[in-house]
Amino acid sequence: MNRKFWVGVVSEEHVRIGEQGGFAQLCHGKYAPLKRMKEGDWLIYYSPKTKYPDGKPLQSFTAIGAVKSGIVYRFEMAQNFIPYRMDIEYQPCQNISLANIKSRLKFIHDNVNIGLLFRRGHFEIEQQDFMTIANAMGVNFHGMEIKV
Repeated sequence: MNRKFWVGVVSEEHVRIGEQGGFAQLCHGKYAPLKRMKEGDWLIYYSPKTKYPDGKPLQSFTAIGAVKSGIVYRFEMAQNFIPYRMDIEYQPCQNISLANIKSRLKFIHDNVNIGLLFRRGHFEIEQQDFMTIANAMGVNFHGMEIKV
């Protein structure tokens, strides 16, 4: 399987809503970032703030999960807001501050302006970076399909 590893940038408040509902929603409900992910891929959420748009600074990785079917669908949240979603199987984890693991992440060292990367809202990372973040978050991969 050609598994990929992704980071989605979303406020912690919105991450928790997705965790409770078992879905991912990225870039204010856009289709394109979700369509890039396939069944078996992994998504880690990075939350710059606790709430959008005026929450407190957080700058932490806040959730992690595997893409279930890879099917993108629409969901009516309000009459004029029908964003795209994808089902995710979230794993138990704890928040980990970017500052605590920054020096060990290749994608940080490879990007001169990391702020621009995070502003994209969704980007791919290497498995090594994924595992560094997941291990720091306390994710237990025992018995899962991913090779550790």
